[in-house]
Amino acid sequence: MDDRSALEEESTARDYDVVVVGGGPAGCSTGVFTARYGLDTAIFDRGNSSIRRCAYLENYLGFPAGIDIDTLYELLHDHAEEAGCDLVSDMVVSVERDHEDDGFVVETQEGRTVTCQRVVPAARYDADFLRPLGEEAAMFDTHDHGDGEHEHFDRDYPEEDGTTPIDGLYVAAPAGDAEAQAIMAAGHGAGVGRSIVADVRREQGYPEGLADHWDWLRKEAELTGEWADRDRWREYADGQRPEGHEMSDERWESLREQEIDRRFDTYVDEGTVERRAVRGQRRLLDHLDDDLILDAARDIEAARESAAPEE
Repeated sequence: MDDRSALEEESTARDYDVVVVGGGPAGCSTGVFTARYGLDTAIFDRGNSSIRRCAYLENYLGFPAGIDIDTLYELLHDHAEEAGCDLVSDMVVSVERDHEDDGFVVETQEGRTVTCQRVVPAARYDADFLRPLGEEAAMFDTHDHGDGEHEHFDRDYPEEDGTTPIDGLYVAAPAGDAEAQAIMAAGHGAGVGRSIVADVRREQGYPEGLADHWDWLRKEAELTGEWADRDRWREYADGQRPEGHEMSDERWESLREQEIDRRFDTYVDEGTVERRAVRGQRRLLDHLDDDLILDAARDIEAARESAAPEE
């Protein structure tokens, strides 16, 4: 069995590759990046949501007049599901190590038991569900607060990229000042998602120079010069392979060609760009008030009629 087959078999032995706890900007952003890479991802969302305390959001880039929280939440969840995430309306109450396969067991308020390889807390207010991992001394700080001592999750416990001393545990929130603003939380969640994907790629056998994954599309017209040649990509990939790489040449060649295929597939033609642009705008209409759409349509029609030349 080759490395990729072993990884896929290991994945199918669990319910999910990634479980995200929290369905706000940080959690959904993490899920979009992991699911788009092909990792089975679940987002559990039913708890204390910090963003729902916001009356109206006015500084989230892309909404010039701001956006109401309900519509933003619908957009976040729609995007996560479009990427392939399972959205689960349930509260996670504990995360424990699954010592049989070095993964995690996630327990929920409604009695669900879910197994996964990686867990991502993305809920700003509460990380008590992590206490069963047995790292309380490192994860939680004690401080004086009015009437006595209180414990809270140490926001400096995770590294900036979301990784932690516990293999497979990443933190999107609480983490530093990342959740100070919703758009910062979304950006941090994306970074955590990329950290997970990079670690998965290392497990798949990609050397360090190829581990980082760039999730973007480019115009086919830009695929020119030396990088339009597969042999140039082979040369580049082989240059990233370290001496003593623990992989057979046959397996390496298969992995290398798969990566080159993926990179070439990121270039799309103009017709594809246009079709996706129309689909993207139509999907946005799903989240707008029907009456407002009709009002806008009438205004557009009236403007067209007034601009039409007289016969």
